[in-house]
Amino acid sequence: MYYCYILYSDILDKYYIGHTNDLESRLKKHLTNHKGFTGSVSDWKIVYYEIFENKTDAYARERAIKKRKSRKYIEKLISSFND
Repeated sequence: MYYCYILYSDILDKYYIGHTNDLESRLKKHLTNHKGFTGSVSDWKIVYYEIFENKTDAYARERAIKKRKSRKYIEKLISSFND
């Protein structure tokens, strides 16, 4: 199984979109202090995810969400996920 996921940081008030085959392990990596985008704060939480059969589909979904470049679209996804 593969996942396309969205993280949210209250401190930064920002979203991060990615894909992985191990959601729990990937979140732990995001929470570590590193030089990447998510490394500057450690309050990231998973607010949305979708499950895929393969990596290609998960990555395609990540790219499709990023291509929209819309916070409103991301928040609509999250809202529907939480309902």
